[in-house]
Amino acid sequence: MQLTKDRLLGCLLGGAVGDALGAPVEFMSLRDIRNRYGEQGSRDFDGAYRRDGGAITDDTQMTLFTLEGLLLSDRAGNPVPSVLRAYLRWLHTQGFPWEEVSRSTKDVEPEPAGKLVHVQELHSQRAPGHTCVTALRASTYGKVGTTTDPINDSKGCGGVMRAAPAGIFSSYVSDSFWLGSAVAALTHGHPSGYLSAGVFAAMTSLLLRGADLPTALDSATAELRKHPRHEETLNALTQARALAARGRPTPEDLETLGGGWVGEEALAIAVCCALVGKDFEDALLLSVNHSGDSDSTGAICGNLLGARDGVGVIPVRWQAGVELVEVVREIADDTYELLSRPAGP
Repeated sequence: MQLTKDRLLGCLLGGAVGDALGAPVEFMSLRDIRNRYGEQGSRDFDGAYRRDGGAITDDTQMTLFTLEGLLLSDRAGNPVPSVLRAYLRWLHTQGFPWEEVSRSTKDVEPEPAGKLVHVQELHSQRAPGHTCVTALRASTYGKVGTTTDPINDSKGCGGVMRAAPAGIFSSYVSDSFWLGSAVAALTHGHPSGYLSAGVFAAMTSLLLRGADLPTALDSATAELRKHPRHEETLNALTQARALAARGRPTPEDLETLGGGWVGEEALAIAVCCALVGKDFEDALLLSVNHSGDSDSTGAICGNLLGARDGVGVIPVRWQAGVELVEVVREIADDTYELLSRPAGP
């Protein structure tokens, strides 16, 4: 089945919605969440980052810049350098002078390229990950992280939470897995930090093209097994599937998968919630109401379900209320238009 505009937009907007649902509770314990919102936890957007509701975080910011990097790349070549340049543009939006962040690419990009860096609302710090910032600053001095030459030993979830766009550009599981891993390895050098991103990208690719969630997970984990030091990520996903098989977990049950602060745990929590949720809303609310990295687990879950089911499953109030919805729609349109063109020679 071909990628459709509906599922493409659903993936991007679903991730932004999940991110925004998790933003107000990201640093709260489950006890604090229940004290504030009641036993069921948060049920809707709430205030964060000086917005009354619907604020996105660095998760959606970096997802959008990942996609723009892919859009501006040479489709016939290696897209990772273009994604790195996009991440440096994101770094500029976090308060770093362009002269500093562009020193390694000034011959390629003397002025910031693309549209996103010119969106003033993106020039806002939304708890950016220290690992991402540090690794990207190092890349301006020529130290570029890869899976074979890691930049650090971090397996934080900052690599996986932004990897959905890597699943958009290819229908091949191995290609999507490679690209998701490669863009994550720019900042996260531990295998569980980049292999979890590979799994996520591969799943996203398959869901966008009509696969169901168990099939996508089976194919992505089969690819995962081919890569060195995959055991930790595979074990986390195995636990997620086992928990989902027992029925809808409580938040306490969900927390047995971890807090989501590292890559394999964030992916496992999101996958479990996507598997058990009775609908998009139910799955996303489950994915953010826990003592952990709620915005990242919500974003990943939203990406997966939006890719599978299309934008129509996202409640209208959340579509209308999420920050930068028109920017998300515009880049989705640009992406679909590009991918609808015949590939060049």
